[in-house]
Amino acid sequence: MAYVRGRVRASVDALEHLVGGLGTATLALGALLWAAIVAVTCLGGVGLLAAPGALRAVRWVSDRERARLSRRGEPIPTPGPVPAGLRTATRDPFVRRELGWVALYSLVGLVTGLVGIALPLYAVQDGTFPLWYRLVPPDAAPGIVWWRIDGLSDALWVGVLGVGCLAAAIWFSPVLARLQAWPGRWLLPPPPGVDLSLRVAELTATRAAALDAHAVELRRIERSLHDGTQNRLVAVNVLLGAARRAVRRNPDRADEILGQAQDAAEQALGELRTVVRGILPPVLDDRGLAGALTGLASSCAVPCRLEVDVAVRCAASVEATAYFVVAEALTNVVRHGGASQVDVAVRRERGRLLVSIEDDGHGGANETRGSGLTGIRRRVEAYDGRMTLTSPPGGPTRMDVELPCGS
Repeated sequence: MAYVRGRVRASVDALEHLVGGLGTATLALGALLWAAIVAVTCLGGVGLLAAPGALRAVRWVSDRERARLSRRGEPIPTPGPVPAGLRTATRDPFVRRELGWVALYSLVGLVTGLVGIALPLYAVQDGTFPLWYRLVPPDAAPGIVWWRIDGLSDALWVGVLGVGCLAAAIWFSPVLARLQAWPGRWLLPPPPGVDLSLRVAELTATRAAALDAHAVELRRIERSLHDGTQNRLVAVNVLLGAARRAVRRNPDRADEILGQAQDAAEQALGELRTVVRGILPPVLDDRGLAGALTGLASSCAVPCRLEVDVAVRCAASVEATAYFVVAEALTNVVRHGGASQVDVAVRRERGRLLVSIEDDGHGGANETRGSGLTGIRRRVEAYDGRMTLTSPPGGPTRMDVELPCGS
């Protein structure tokens, strides 16, 4: 039974994928026709001005497919804008692969999408036909123009055909979805050799982000120690000196001063614990990521709904980063969001830790306004992760973070 449920769930997911791919295939067909018309008119010199626009249209459709495939598997990096100049653009390996993709996907994407959608539709239509076959003429069996329906027995055979279509949809929809994704997985990633260059550039950028995040963290620790703990310890030293002098002159006053010194020492110890927790919260070791986030959610000034689905522990650095992201995001919601509710969801999927924070505030969050978002992005990118922020004016604000979940 569990196997059947898994197959049905996979077929529904594949059907969703096929519907999205059919839309992209329609766009690819339009871009292909436009590029073909421009190519033909370029022979007479008329279409030269329209050629860059046609290539940009192909790039736009290709990027949509890259984003669609990235949501369901290995991410496909986008190459950026089309190079300026028609000659340079036609020599670009990305442009050439994209032109091949629209030509192939216009056929494969349309056929697989139509077949994938037709199977469940025929399953519903034929499977329910025995219930309404009297409403249509005997020669008008749905989808079977050569089959005359003379009674309930013939209608039941159509219903059996509908059950067959349902079984075919359950078994073959995932296959059709993989076939539909094949042209994009083959042609839209960077060409051989270019992928390595992009990866080197990406690692260089993330290394710089890691160094910046490390420097910011050291400055934060230094500032916390200097402005808080160090001042408390100086106060303790001054009070102990005053108490030492007061022992000889006024013993009663010495006891009061020693009490003040003890209070200052306790405050310094508390601030020191706060600094240590900021480096690596001990609650992560004691209670795990779920327990640590539960503590954050319960102490948040804004009502917070938390959902954590992480069955296996991740690397300590990854859990610490996720904890930092949620803590900083909740702080931003309380200080700047104006929200009445915030939802936090954390789950592990395909070797990545996915963190989502959404609030119903007034929106308009901007990384350039010093609200801590830049620090979150740097810390996430330092671990080769990705952060996406959506915050239109009026809300809601949603932050999605992906972290490679090493263990």
